[in-house]
Amino acid sequence: MKKYVRKFWVGICVLLLLGGMTAMAAEDTILKGVKIGGVDVSGMTRSEAIKALESYEAQLGEKTLKLGIGDETVEASLSGFGIRFTNEEVVDEALGIGRTGNVVKRYKDQKDLQHSGKEFALSWSADQARVKAFVEENCTQFDREAENASLSRVNGKFEFVPGKQGLVLDVEGSVQTIMDYLENRWTEESTSEVIELKTKITEPEGSAEELAHVKDLLGTFTTSFSTSSSNRCKNLNSGAAHINGTVLYPGESFSTYEMVSPFTEANGYAMAGSYLNGEVVDSMGGGICQVSTTLYNAVLRAELEVTERSPHSMTVHYVELSEDAAIAGTYKDLKFVNSTQYPIYIEGLTTADKKITFNIYGKETRDSNRTISFESVTVSKIGGNTVLRESAGHPLGYKSSSKASVGYVAELYKVVKVNGVETERTKVNKSTYNGSDRVVTYGTAGDPVLAENLRAAIALQDEALADANIAGVVAAPEPPAEPVPEPAPEPAPEG
Repeated sequence: MKKYVRKFWVGICVLLLLGGMTAMAAEDTILKGVKIGGVDVSGMTRSEAIKALESYEAQLGEKTLKLGIGDETVEASLSGFGIRFTNEEVVDEALGIGRTGNVVKRYKDQKDLQHSGKEFALSWSADQARVKAFVEENCTQFDREAENASLSRVNGKFEFVPGKQGLVLDVEGSVQTIMDYLENRWTEESTSEVIELKTKITEPEGSAEELAHVKDLLGTFTTSFSTSSSNRCKNLNSGAAHINGTVLYPGESFSTYEMVSPFTEANGYAMAGSYLNGEVVDSMGGGICQVSTTLYNAVLRAELEVTERSPHSMTVHYVELSEDAAIAGTYKDLKFVNSTQYPIYIEGLTTADKKITFNIYGKETRDSNRTISFESVTVSKIGGNTVLRESAGHPLGYKSSSKASVGYVAELYKVVKVNGVETERTKVNKSTYNGSDRVVTYGTAGDPVLAENLRAAIALQDEALADANIAGVVAAPEPPAEPVPEPAPEPAPEG
């Protein structure tokens, strides 16, 4: 009898348990004691749980991630990376806990929930495009070029200056590092860990042993600016100072424009005379061409490879023809390469008596019985003639003339001598300097007979005869001038 009673009560319990599970299944809510990524979703429907997780996602977006770039650290908000949970299906798993499987499994799962609860993990990801944009905008600012070992010259002696390592951020590698961390290692509790981004270290060039070779004077040249204004003197002093101390390793190139620019007050320059369209005008940095010219001649004497050089549009007074090197905007520059097998040091100096000197030091490998010199040869002259022209827009009696200037075509030759005997003569460059004719303009509007006679004199290019034709003629008033069109943009002036 007791045996049947016990079976009866077990059956009753099973029926009650099955009835309770059926009732709960009909409610379609998550059982008590279930969490997803730290969010208690007990009693929530599927849509309610998803909304709760999205709210949690937004809260986590306010947290920051620390990114290490060498010795620097940058903080980035997770919302800026577009952080989001990616396993929405975990909500369905949470709904199924205690509700799926056979009776025994469901019973066991519910008992486990009552005893210790159940927490499901969230999977996270980020927007790779937003991560890359952040890295490019905020992390590449710490890139720095390696600073090669260098020299300073103090009281006529060289002192070694150690170089510094460079650092360049690997953008693509760093983006993948961040994405991998967020998707595989980051947790909601992560706060202090620093994610080291991928960088490339570049080593500086040069050593004390290598720079110890720099001790011989390879080339030197000096020009005078004794007649220059105070502003022009300032520009020469600044230009020399910007170049002074430059070290070039074998194969490295040098741009004078890049070294001395920008031509601003903040960079040490003032307004002074320079060439523009055949005239002398004031421009910021006027006189800088004397800096490049002096350097050019030192470079020639050091026998370095010149890769770019341009003459002035007109002649200059401080060197011979074809010995100049103009600087104008970015279209005229002096460039050269250290074509020796050793480092070189460029020293730029100005003195109180208004002289500028460039010295180029390195290791002397040329024969001691070999000498070089340079000769300027004038090939031809340009302009300087008188040209008569007529102007039908001016009345008879009108005469005006411009000032003539002589231009030249010149060549520079390098002369090599061994034991005093010339062994080589090489053309270094050919330069053309603009000249201008003296242009005399006569007005021809008025009496037809006088005008025809004047035109005949102009055709003969006879100034005396032209003057005789207008002798005693009083020029009529000139008509109002027509509007002058806007001029085309002018090229940068030559220093």
